[in-house]
Amino acid sequence: MSGGYDLNLFTSPPDCNFLCSVCHGVLKRPVRLPCSHIFCKKCILRWLARQKTCPCCRKEVRRRKMVHVNKLQKIIDRLEVKCRNAEAGCQVTCPLAHRKGHQDSCPFELMVCPNEGCMLRVPRGALAEHRQNCQHGAHQRCSLGCGATLGPAERANHNCYQELREAWCQRQQRSRTLVLCLLRHMRKMHRTTGLIRRQLAEFLEEDDPLLVGAPQEEAEATPEGSIGAEVWGPQGQATL
Repeated sequence: MSGGYDLNLFTSPPDCNFLCSVCHGVLKRPVRLPCSHIFCKKCILRWLARQKTCPCCRKEVRRRKMVHVNKLQKIIDRLEVKCRNAEAGCQVTCPLAHRKGHQDSCPFELMVCPNEGCMLRVPRGALAEHRQNCQHGAHQRCSLGCGATLGPAERANHNCYQELREAWCQRQQRSRTLVLCLLRHMRKMHRTTGLIRRQLAEFLEEDDPLLVGAPQEEAEATPEGSIGAEVWGPQGQATL
């Protein structure tokens, strides 16, 4: 694709000094090489990707030595151009810098029909009439914002509130079922916990006499003061 502007875009032939030697179009984003030759930025970058010399004088070129010629670009931006829809009937001319702004409001600019399913492109000025007669215009999105695309018959029976209420009721029923299931599991867990607690209490009650009775039996087997009686006799002599 050409890097510069098409010559047919301009109302009168541009000066030859405004032309790119690579694409032969009007310079677009012009850059100057160290050898003083000027080219479209896109064109010269493509050229240098293949060979590192100037297309005109064949001198070696380094990309970092290129300079944007902003002053020349401003001059080119003031050149008078035709609307790109001139062949469709638009007679408007404007400076090159204002061309895009005109395209955004040009009545001859082709627009895609906004009706879902319609693939036709019609001029902006005829778009409103086309939408009224478009065979896909009967299908419209719900005006209440639910997002549904409805035909005439569907719109007559469409009730967002009723559909949302039914969906809400279904969700409430699912939530209620989940809560009941959770409560059953909790009751089962509570019963199991109670059973374990009772069994543990019974086990501890059975072990209490054993733990408490052992010291009493030892005390009965060894009366208080018996050790001294065995060791010391009546006269204070040791006895066996």
